[in-house]
Amino acid sequence: MYDKLEKGQIAHFDVKSQLPRWIYESAMEAARKGEQARAAITDPAGVERRQQEIRDGIERCLGGMPASDTPLNPVVTGTAVGNGFRVEKVIFEPRPQVYATANLYLPEDASGEAPRGAVLVLCGHREQAKHCDEYQSVCHYLVHTGLVVLSLDPIGQGERFGFYDPQAGEAPMTSVTEHENVGRQCLPLGDSFARYMLHDAVRAVDYLAGRPEVDPARIGVTGHSGGGTQTALLMMYDRRIAAAAPGGFIMNRPYFLLTGKAQDAEQKWPGFSALGFDHEDIVLAMAPRPVLVLATTYDSVPIEGPRHTVAVNRRFYEMYEASEKLGLFEDVNVHKFTVPLARAAARFFAEHLLGRTAEPPESVELLPAEALLCTRSGQVIGELPGARNVHAENAERLAGLEAQRAALPAPVRKQQALAWLGERVHTGRTSCDLNPRISGAGEIGSMWALRTVWWSQPGLLGHALQFFEAASAERRLPVTIAVWDGGTARLEEHAKWIEETSASGRIAMVLNPTGIGALLPHLNHPEEKPFKRFGLMDKFTDELMWLGDSMAALRVYDVLRAVELAAGLSNVDMTDIRLYGSGRYGIYALLAALLDPRIRSVQTVNRMDSLAGWIREPFYDETDSLSFILPGMLRHFDLPDAEAWLREDGRLGGAAAEVTGQRGAGHPAAG
Repeated sequence: MYDKLEKGQIAHFDVKSQLPRWIYESAMEAARKGEQARAAITDPAGVERRQQEIRDGIERCLGGMPASDTPLNPVVTGTAVGNGFRVEKVIFEPRPQVYATANLYLPEDASGEAPRGAVLVLCGHREQAKHCDEYQSVCHYLVHTGLVVLSLDPIGQGERFGFYDPQAGEAPMTSVTEHENVGRQCLPLGDSFARYMLHDAVRAVDYLAGRPEVDPARIGVTGHSGGGTQTALLMMYDRRIAAAAPGGFIMNRPYFLLTGKAQDAEQKWPGFSALGFDHEDIVLAMAPRPVLVLATTYDSVPIEGPRHTVAVNRRFYEMYEASEKLGLFEDVNVHKFTVPLARAAARFFAEHLLGRTAEPPESVELLPAEALLCTRSGQVIGELPGARNVHAENAERLAGLEAQRAALPAPVRKQQALAWLGERVHTGRTSCDLNPRISGAGEIGSMWALRTVWWSQPGLLGHALQFFEAASAERRLPVTIAVWDGGTARLEEHAKWIEETSASGRIAMVLNPTGIGALLPHLNHPEEKPFKRFGLMDKFTDELMWLGDSMAALRVYDVLRAVELAAGLSNVDMTDIRLYGSGRYGIYALLAALLDPRIRSVQTVNRMDSLAGWIREPFYDETDSLSFILPGMLRHFDLPDAEAWLREDGRLGGAAAEVTGQRGAGHPAAG
């Protein structure tokens, strides 16, 4: 019966393009601020001020860094012999009981009597990581030029599968899937998963700096793709890095926006763009230390990006009369740490870390992968005592935040939480007239259905369907604004609620928050699943986080604007405006009610009981799970707190009895 309404579109406005356009324009505005800040730099002192701002900014965006004063407790578990070098198999603890596995490549003539330059190799998204052919090859080319090389397994890769089951001998998720799973749970804590990747790299530099064969003043870093991301983070943060060759990552945000791609968890730096930073600043952070950007011409990372970023930074290196220390090496290839890139990196590091010209061999003979394993079983989980994963680290962070909140006097905690929420929801919004209009009407049973649109923000239309009894069409009626997963695209499954609400003498106003229902952006192809992990909506949510915003904050604002709309409609009794939330999106109704006293009551059903509970669950449905995350919320409050405060005000409409106890499972959103 609701089929036509579910598929109905909005006439007269291109709402399918509005969210991508709005985000792109916002990103371009942030990029222009960065361009202006960089253009204002006229001397080395200005470069150095910017470098400090970058370092402070990235640490802030990642949620702060873990302590680096805990013992590394390094252990060499064995050695392997290669052609002209040996490999030590090393395990160390970047954080207590977090075990990092690495291979240390030592040239035959390396000794503590003549410390030399070393390179940290950070692996991209290959499940085997340090011992896969691609990254092992890079290490061989580097060590053959006389460099000490440390190749590190990233979290979730190599011998560091966080959810490895020793009994089954397998892991339910690894690499990107693991990164994203725990990475999303980092965000409500005010963290980015990148803090752990960066911290591992910093502690790897600590380990290298402590080796007698290594000169601590001559440590470089390279990596590709996800390893290029880690390299970029280290370039910005760790001033000990003497030279860097980031690959397959350096670009800039305006170029990347054109690709339509989402990024992995360690590539999400919430608020980085809002601070006026971009990839140009990653390279600027190194000036005048040597940098060679590695790129492939046919990469999914647009080649225009690294070319632009290197060109922009040429001016800063010239301020130090060090233009020759900045370069770009391109290989005509696809997204990979290719042999030409590896050989170029080897020549670059030999020049800048060894002080000599070296020509790496044309090819190398790799070692068997099993010869490079640091553990007997192939995984630290299950073999090393008390080995912890990022899920456990998130749980520890959560417990600390809960203790901090509990230590505050209740009135202070509430005041601070509501102030923070208001700031998150309203910051960056531009006020505008609603200019509401009816955009279609129809009958369904005994009800009228009115399609209503208005301006939630400049460039973003809001949309809802009003349902009410036709016999009451001439009267002012109380209204309940409904927010649920899928919005007006999922009317049929909520038909009972719509009809009962209408029959009770109220308007049932079904809201489409931004990007939902009729406001879903254009799909790239008809069978696309826009709410899957790394799908269309994840991409837009990622971009909002870079801009210091979030899809959750944007949609809570949409609810508040819908309340404002309802209060001004001629058919609404503004003294009785209520909210109803169902499923994951019920969080929008709950949070909006905290911010607007005009909302008489709010009822939520079938939503998660708490974000804390969701974070403590190791496995959950990732579908559309970025959409309910307000980064940093758990530093201030959780959903039970919101319920308690609304209950104190007498505005909680039966929510506690209706919560299902789901911890993030919810209902996959539809569009």
